[in-house]
Amino acid sequence: MARPTLHTRRKFLRTSILGGAVAWTLPAFIDRTFAALDAGAAGSLVQTATGRDGPILVILQLSGGNDGLNTVIPYADDAYHRARPRIGVPEKSVLRLCDHAGLHPRLPKFAQLYGEGHATVLQGVGYPNPNRSHFRSMEIWQTASDADRVEPHGWLGRYFDNCCKGQDPAVGISLGAQMPQAFSAAEPMGIALENPGRFRFAEGSEVMRDAPAESSNDGGSIGALAGGTTSDLDAFHYIERVALDAQVASDRISEIVRRHPAAGNYPHSRLGQDLQLVSQLIAGGMPTRVYYVSIGGFDTHANQAGVHEQLLGQLDDALAAFTADLRTQGNFDRVLLLTFSEFGRRVQENGGGGTDHGTAAPMFLLGGGVRPGLAGSAPSLTDLDAGDLKHTVDFRSVYATLLEKWLRVPGDKVLGRKFPTLGFI
Repeated sequence: MARPTLHTRRKFLRTSILGGAVAWTLPAFIDRTFAALDAGAAGSLVQTATGRDGPILVILQLSGGNDGLNTVIPYADDAYHRARPRIGVPEKSVLRLCDHAGLHPRLPKFAQLYGEGHATVLQGVGYPNPNRSHFRSMEIWQTASDADRVEPHGWLGRYFDNCCKGQDPAVGISLGAQMPQAFSAAEPMGIALENPGRFRFAEGSEVMRDAPAESSNDGGSIGALAGGTTSDLDAFHYIERVALDAQVASDRISEIVRRHPAAGNYPHSRLGQDLQLVSQLIAGGMPTRVYYVSIGGFDTHANQAGVHEQLLGQLDDALAAFTADLRTQGNFDRVLLLTFSEFGRRVQENGGGGTDHGTAAPMFLLGGGVRPGLAGSAPSLTDLDAGDLKHTVDFRSVYATLLEKWLRVPGDKVLGRKFPTLGFI
């Protein structure tokens, strides 16, 4: 039997003869996911020892290609200031991490967390033979593929397939209109919340096929990207996915959120509200191991300075509120947050006061369990590959470290081969 081409969740429920089956399927999924929440979470913000007290990973995607050199700034390198006479951050404004590198001045709260020993800045992260297409590079990051091949499933989807058999379907939660490609799995697990403020299906929410490939390695412009998803599920698994999404609409999860109000002073940005919801779900006893959130707008080809500053300010405020909330809950030590972007930007500023697609960039790690400090080697600003930075850390070593040292599963079983682990945990 051919698999159906699915357009929107709402259209499927309205038109498919299988829609009626959801009425029979949904209660079982809701009960299986939420039956034990009330009993374990009512009396304490700390999750009880019912399989909901393990480590939690929060992935934060900076969509569009964050300019790593204006995020973690090599202020002591004259090559930086020569390459960026208009958009470079003056040395006097940099929040210094050491005698050669520091943070953008719009990251003071993250700098404080770094100084308190709760954050790691990992420099020079990328992959061999880098691709400057947004879609292809994001596919590589989300599937942990080599540049010359494509893995059929996401790296977190393979974690679900190999290490989460029999666990609650809400083992992964993504906040957005569609599942990230990182969640793509042979046996679909996880749920997506498009509108975390209302917990409902959104009008016109698409179940997209893979994003179209770009013809040039230079890529194009993009404001926000979660990565491609696939819709070639058989009917049963699609009903399962619809049912899992529909759980989010239930009064029961709304009650959990109401019962555990956020303790931090969250900003009103979308990222701030998304991290607030993640914190409430953690406090409310969700059995989720991986949360996935994103912030877009980092494709700064022109007039970068003001836009980038604003985005970093939103990031700073949201991370500070999230951290404060987790500390109040008593959950800070069991949550690790990782930031990533599909690539960095070129060293040289362009004629439009911006930067073009590049390669290696820094990642941030935040949580009570990290080994703090500046990790990895900063790439040279003069020894370049056609104008691009040469990466010093393979991002799959970051994933291997998260899998083996944080989630405590075999990294090679998920990634397909062994990658060296790093010392940030």
